Amino acid sequence: MAILEAPVELTPPFAEKRPHRFTYHGITVTDPWHWLKDQSYPEVNDEPVLDYLKAENAYFEAVMAPHKTLTEELFQELKGRIKEDDASVPWVEHGFDYRWTFRKGSQYRIWDRKPGGNEDWNAILDENKEAEGLEYFKLGDLAVSPDTKLMAWSADTNGSERFTIHVKDLGSDEALEDAIPETSGDITWAADSKGFLYTVVSKEWRPYQVRYHRLGSDPKDDPVIYEEQDSSFFVGVDLSSSEEFIFIRTADHVTAEVYVIPADTPLEKPKLMSRRKAKHDYDADHGQGRFFIRSNDQHKNFRIATAPEDKPEREHWATLIAGSDRHYFRGLQVFRDFIAIQEGVEGLDQIRIRNADDSEHYIELPEAAYSAGIGNNPQYDQKHLRINYESMVTPDSVFDYSLAERKLELRKEQEIPSGYDKTQYVTERFFTTARDGAKVPVSVVYKKGFNKNGQGRLHLTGYGAYGHDYPPGFSSARLSLLDRGFAYAIAHIRGGDDMGYQWYEDGKLDKRTNTFNDFVDVARDLIAQHYTSTGNISISGGSAGGELMGAVINQVPELWRGAVLHVPFVDVLNTMLDTSLPLTPIEWPEWGNPIESKEAFELIQSYSPYDHIEAKTYPPMLVTGGINDPRVTYWEPAKWTAKLRHTKTDDNLLMMKINMGAGHGGKSGRYESLYETAEEYTFLLMVFDAVE
Repeated sequence: MAILEAPVELTPPFAEKRPHRFTYHGITVTDPWHWLKDQSYPEVNDEPVLDYLKAENAYFEAVMAPHKTLTEELFQELKGRIKEDDASVPWVEHGFDYRWTFRKGSQYRIWDRKPGGNEDWNAILDENKEAEGLEYFKLGDLAVSPDTKLMAWSADTNGSERFTIHVKDLGSDEALEDAIPETSGDITWAADSKGFLYTVVSKEWRPYQVRYHRLGSDPKDDPVIYEEQDSSFFVGVDLSSSEEFIFIRTADHVTAEVYVIPADTPLEKPKLMSRRKAKHDYDADHGQGRFFIRSNDQHKNFRIATAPEDKPEREHWATLIAGSDRHYFRGLQVFRDFIAIQEGVEGLDQIRIRNADDSEHYIELPEAAYSAGIGNNPQYDQKHLRINYESMVTPDSVFDYSLAERKLELRKEQEIPSGYDKTQYVTERFFTTARDGAKVPVSVVYKKGFNKNGQGRLHLTGYGAYGHDYPPGFSSARLSLLDRGFAYAIAHIRGGDDMGYQWYEDGKLDKRTNTFNDFVDVARDLIAQHYTSTGNISISGGSAGGELMGAVINQVPELWRGAVLHVPFVDVLNTMLDTSLPLTPIEWPEWGNPIESKEAFELIQSYSPYDHIEAKTYPPMLVTGGINDPRVTYWEPAKWTAKLRHTKTDDNLLMMKINMGAGHGGKSGRYESLYETAEEYTFLLMVFDAVE
């Protein structure tokens, strides 16, 4: 088995070493590539830094140039599977029908509305026009005022996740002068439609302040409704399902605090529901004349409680549904006559309907393994529940569930214009026994005819952090791998909450290495089940999933045929020591605080991927990043790549691509994003086509 080597005729760039060291708790660490962090960040104008990033991009382009035909072939395949003139299922809000559409050839959506019963749609926002001349565009929020006359919307135009809010008169179709920069993008209208609440981000990009903007006033004079002083907490604002109350929620990853304001008196002093207490996480909704609270104060998997409208404080909370070892409450939405509760039961999504008379039932879903969730339901008084549904073989689908008939009506299934026959694909779900005895769920999909003889191509992915699950969902792009003989697997490893809150806790802090070990153990189990063989597995992961990739590459490099690390969080120790970064204090509950604790310092240092690069053979790698990324800063993939180039002992291909005009999610246009996927798949096929 040959491994993909770097082209001998091309010389990759090497970032020079510059002496740098630091000491904490009597431990000294050297970091010769510390200089790749521009000290003026978030501005990046250090010429040597930019020169290195541009050199890496040029090397990437040079290596990929001979494979342009394959990339273009893949791009056309991916493009052929998306409906270019697509449209959403319409929804109703305040007497108007709304939808979004894609026009053929357009990169971005157009948002339409019409009066109920009218046949003619009117465009209220064309993202394509707003994105003209921009390298990057991302819509944050689009919120129509309760009186339906105005629309506030927000956009990020460089990938930094700093959104500017704009306001438009929907009658005259003219923009108002109310433009508010440096926000998180979220918009919550007051009941009188004369103003809205929004969240301001700090210089370091932390959402920390909620303000009220009255239309026509100078944003500089907007009164502060709430300001968070703790640098480890992020603030958000939202409207209750009943539209009677506004919630201000401030939280880190494990602790929350929620305040309530009547929507018709937005300048009223916020009322606290429950004062923050370490590891007490909760959120709330309102309807049916009371508050509904999802809280983990009595059980790790949360309980559902209620409180009177005039007494939202914790001492007045009454349990509606007790916490359960088997049922993990993920979220809820309140309607006039029922509440919908999103649950995880033994690792699978369930939706519970609880009626106002306290009778309840679960929605019956059509497959044994799937991903399902509460969808877009903006109307408080409705007789159905819209849900989103997909599986490894079933395309993204929208169902309306009739409460009266207890039946699902398919409103839309993602269309694959170039053709797709789900009967030609097989999905499986099983449990791997990890080295410590934990049962780790695994989802696999492949095309019929895939032979489990130990010789197959296998791609494995995972995430495993922040309590975020990895749903066994559909991907039309993934078909390009399945149709070329790949099996595709998802490891639902600890660190996510796939199997409940304890599953999350068992993959963080001093149990962090469980996440990496689970992934490796899943790979070895797939080999034992003859899906593939050692050295014949490609892997990919992004952000904290990129940290996972770095850790497992360091642990068992011989298992992997190739690896893709998207915006990888690989420099964990340095980042958790850098309080100038907005995500550092909020992430200490996830990783530990190495500044205050020697134990946390040594723990993070023991697995931080960047700190464990050694002089040994590594598999071929593609590494990506975004220069404006505020979540995983560009220097993490850059330092990882630079150190690998100097340290590894092999000639295997190592490429890095840094988007110079984008952030954490890569390029924003739908075709540009597809092209980046085509580049990734080109790399994977290059890796496997190196077989002698």
